[in-house]
Amino acid sequence: MNPKSVLFFDTHSFEKPYYKNTPFPIQFFDFHLNPTTVAAAPPAMAIVCFVNDVLNDEVLEILFKKGVRIIALRCAGFNNVSIKRAQELGIKVVRVPEYSPHAVAEHAVGLMLNLARKIHKSYHRIHDFNFSLDGLVGFNIFQKQIGVIGTGRIGKVFCQILKGFGSHVSAYDISPDLAWAQSVGVHYTDLETIWKNSDIISLHCPLTPESRHLVDEKIFEQLKPSCILVNTSRGALINTQSLITALKHKKIAGAGLDVYEEEENFFFRDLSNEILDDDTLTRLISFPNVLVTSHQGFLTHEALQKIASTTINHLNDFFSERK
Repeated sequence: MNPKSVLFFDTHSFEKPYYKNTPFPIQFFDFHLNPTTVAAAPPAMAIVCFVNDVLNDEVLEILFKKGVRIIALRCAGFNNVSIKRAQELGIKVVRVPEYSPHAVAEHAVGLMLNLARKIHKSYHRIHDFNFSLDGLVGFNIFQKQIGVIGTGRIGKVFCQILKGFGSHVSAYDISPDLAWAQSVGVHYTDLETIWKNSDIISLHCPLTPESRHLVDEKIFEQLKPSCILVNTSRGALINTQSLITALKHKKIAGAGLDVYEEEENFFFRDLSNEILDDDTLTRLISFPNVLVTSHQGFLTHEALQKIASTTINHLNDFFSERK
């Protein structure tokens, strides 16, 4: 085992060019790291994982026996890692806390605008030479009530963009930044007010045991029927079955989703020649007022550069410490 060899899991062609000039040897693997695949991982001291790799107790224990002493996450979230077990084993876990909040925030705005103006529907019509405007009436973002849940780096950028539209922005966060809110004209309020008053709600909070299924059947009962829900954070913030029920019964006007509860089995893969083995996702995609993208909010040149440079710096620091 080369002590400076680094294993990359769940890697994609769009990422590899950003790791051309690393000072250590890299092996790329396209499969997810999880309890089923971890046996195939060769011995190494350092591994680099992505958002849908599963690093639970079982996987961490096997990796430790294979010599792994650092796990570098090329993402901000770490809900897929058993941090407590990693600490017990002495495995260092690092991440990319900020790669490009603008990338994700702008993608959330893009989903919102597509749904508000039905651009996705008109795009498909034009390809059939259907230039009718019937059924394409949308609504302005100007002066609408926007609810933002989570005002970390991404949530703050999203709020600031929406203020540029002339929207009324209300936010909720367990640790509100009152000075920032006052400076940009954002009003902090409680969740109940956001659910009841918002024309658009955008989720920008991490997935924790407390936030899992934050939006469920009870919440959909409180939303305006004209409300659009946007999620670019983590799929499990929304109870997908409750969302489908709400859409069927016209409890909300639409949803823009860059994440999905069970996405690790589907997102980042080309399944165009296969039958999608997920009735829930198939049903979700079938709604004309739902726009799903495959976790591409981060996918900009600037963000990929930052992810690569931060990950490489983490690994360089680790190897330097062990000299």
